[in-house]
Amino acid sequence: MDARTGEVLHSRNADTRLHPASLTKMMTLYIAFEAVERGEISLDTMVTIPRIAANEPPSKLGLRAGQRIQLRFLIRASAVKSANDAATAIAVAIEGSEAAFARRMNRTAQAMGMTRTTFRNAHGLTEQGHMSTARDMTILGRHMIYDYPEYYNLFSRRSTDAGITQVANTNRRLLNAYRGADGIKTGYTRAAGFNLVASAERNGERVIATMFGGSSGAARNARVAELLDMGFERAPRRVAMNTPQRPTYVGSERGRVVGKTVRVSGLVTRSLRPQTRPDLTPLDPDVVLVSQSDILKALEEAQTLSIAEAVTPQEAEGSDVAPRARPGEMVLAAAPQVRAVEQEVVTRVSTSGGRHWGINVGRYGSRFHAEQALLKIALAEMATLDGTLRKVVRNPQGFDATFMGMTREGADLSCRRLQAQGTTCFMVGPPG
Repeated sequence: MDARTGEVLHSRNADTRLHPASLTKMMTLYIAFEAVERGEISLDTMVTIPRIAANEPPSKLGLRAGQRIQLRFLIRASAVKSANDAATAIAVAIEGSEAAFARRMNRTAQAMGMTRTTFRNAHGLTEQGHMSTARDMTILGRHMIYDYPEYYNLFSRRSTDAGITQVANTNRRLLNAYRGADGIKTGYTRAAGFNLVASAERNGERVIATMFGGSSGAARNARVAELLDMGFERAPRRVAMNTPQRPTYVGSERGRVVGKTVRVSGLVTRSLRPQTRPDLTPLDPDVVLVSQSDILKALEEAQTLSIAEAVTPQEAEGSDVAPRARPGEMVLAAAPQVRAVEQEVVTRVSTSGGRHWGINVGRYGSRFHAEQALLKIALAEMATLDGTLRKVVRNPQGFDATFMGMTREGADLSCRRLQAQGTTCFMVGPPG
């Protein structure tokens, strides 16, 4: 496949459902990157290793049940060493169980267009119904390259620190032997044979080649090198980039609303403030319609008249005239109902007086990412978040992105609107 456009340059049995083995871990890692980006978990989160992960067969990192380790090291071990115990620990840390994580894997696969793939676990060991195709795994590899380029360098590391030990890359022979190779993932089980999704870049051209069922690691690498050579020979020298679109999810999962991923350009081209609703109430015949200038003029005349009546001519002639005190029995008359028709006066509502509520829109691994998310969400939802205070709150688990200075009703409305767009959101009540 030409990674720049998604065009298939050569295929054979591309849609045959086979055992993917550890190619599965590409989806496990994709969801881990997605969860970090959304603030569901951070790279620094300390993950407690469950017994089910510690008991996975090799290849493994050697984790013990109850051990605590940062998520970043589990990701490295899964990507570089293809550790089964690390992959299972990631799944449980993000979704609570491997079964729930597998459902998320399938949902993401469907959203990507991987129509002939079904996942049953996070590591890829042989299990009934756990199947994929060369075409689907190539699609997944392309999403890995373009959707999360900041993490893609993991797959080209010859070795890496996995927290408790240094681990070597299972794909290092191809990385060392093929010019331009920079990933992606190997896989092997007895049922699957030797599998590989490889990518290489030369002179601005990028090709992805996928092979299932090799008889040995050496034979697999040789065949994949041939496929990559074929790809570079057939791919056009120059072509317009057509990168894949991020998967979009519709529906709900585990009680949270899932919607489209909204990308905000940051460029505001029109005002998003709603127009004033027209007043359709029938006019009362007793209501006098006047302009604002008439109101100001009437007030000035009334004040002048009051002063003239309160001071006698004799007092007015003196130079030291003290104003008379207002009679105690004087009652100020209410002004008649007036509707201004020439000019509307808009006053910003004070942020005090019940505006002690807020909303939390996610937890992020750094203050920068939290502030970036707040800005994007504020631009996308100006109708309900205009005038609120953007605030980043640090805690041991990461950085919470919040909007403060809202009424309870306003916070509830904002959350419902954001959840409908697929943004994680919950209300934050006043302190105490």
